[in-house]
Amino acid sequence: MLADGGEAIADLAVLRDQTGVFGPVASTPTAWRLLADIDERTLASLRSARARAREVAWLQAAEHGEGVPAVRAAGREVPGLVLDLDATLITCHSEKAQAAPTYKGGFGFHPLLCFLANTGEGMSGRLRPGNAGANTASDHITVLDQALAQIPDAHRHGTDVLVRTDSAGSAKAFLAHVRDLRKRGIRSFFSVGYAIAEPVRRAIRAMPGRLWHPALDQDGSLRDGAEVAELTGMVDLDGYPAATRIIVRRERPHPGAQLSLFDQDEGLRHQVFLTDTPHSGGGSAQFLEVRHRGHATVEDHIRCGKATGFGRFPSPDFNINSAWLELSLTAIDLLAWMRVLLLDGELAAAEPKKLRYRLLHVAALLTRGGRRLRLRISATWPWRDELTTAFHRLTCCPARPADRKPPDHRDLKDPGEPDHRAGTQPCPSTEVASATQQSPLSDASPPQPKRRG
Repeated sequence: MLADGGEAIADLAVLRDQTGVFGPVASTPTAWRLLADIDERTLASLRSARARAREVAWLQAAEHGEGVPAVRAAGREVPGLVLDLDATLITCHSEKAQAAPTYKGGFGFHPLLCFLANTGEGMSGRLRPGNAGANTASDHITVLDQALAQIPDAHRHGTDVLVRTDSAGSAKAFLAHVRDLRKRGIRSFFSVGYAIAEPVRRAIRAMPGRLWHPALDQDGSLRDGAEVAELTGMVDLDGYPAATRIIVRRERPHPGAQLSLFDQDEGLRHQVFLTDTPHSGGGSAQFLEVRHRGHATVEDHIRCGKATGFGRFPSPDFNINSAWLELSLTAIDLLAWMRVLLLDGELAAAEPKKLRYRLLHVAALLTRGGRRLRLRISATWPWRDELTTAFHRLTCCPARPADRKPPDHRDLKDPGEPDHRAGTQPCPSTEVASATQQSPLSDASPPQPKRRG
């Protein structure tokens, strides 16, 4: 319901009226009672279930030959996984438990969230009062650890994990925790914003002009009017993890940009960040700067997340709203997996609003007959081919890719005998039909799905 754009528990009525698609759906009072009974132990179980489902989805993505897509920066791939942490403000228009005034003069909550930049999945989140600190290290540590627990073991260990935040994540305790994760076999690195205090200003003013290098855009081309320099060794970083680097970008401000007094004095806008990515392996200041700038995409993920549940919390009870946040993250995951597993081209990068308009809210009919499942859709719908291809791919996804195993002598059978074991069955006999203009529910030959990879 949340993935489809619902904003309140009463919106379950939309699913309840489509039993042929969703099966039995709980009544609104039953859903309220279920949410009211959720405690911290139940939330932990829900997170574990999400982690198991994520492992299956990633295994299915690997069967396409692509796996989890890579983040790109400066025209090349960023190795491993990228976790983006950021907080946001949620306005409450009525009295709710732990809602409080915010630093922007509003009233509501101040949740801290973590998204996987590779796919847009909502890895973890922590609902907090509106007056919660933006740079609270303990909250960042909790959200990061919950996000890491969501990553399947095969990816959590042996894969680079980059943690990006704005300057709110530059607390020494949090960065020390990111570094200490390496003791647990997690190859973690950080790239976090850094406040421009007086020592940084002095270092920027003292930087010789010959040490400023042209900045890059996301496609690898030169960024007009922007330069990058490394301040490592010129700013005291005592207390930060060893080998921490500090890098600055300066550029001509665009119209309407918010400038500090230092920026106004210099006539340029400055952005500073810390990272522990070493020089070896392509860790140039130019690449690291454009890689860090990609953290801005987390704002898009938060905006889409607010349209997928956590933009409005339904209950005066804080525990119910915490469960609602976890369910919203689950809905975000469902949309992310749909893009990765079922869609191509433009729709593979579409935001929830576009997916709902083109695919999820289209009028269609599911019918069964002759031991086949048929999807009937108007032949005049512009995205009928994308929907039917996605439907066909969904029916062909193995329920448990991890259950596949090499055949042995006990698996030998007649070649004509169907294999009905879980996770090894061939694509079910499913017919995808498009309605023709002559007959709204007539059959048509199914389109051949494009295999990726």
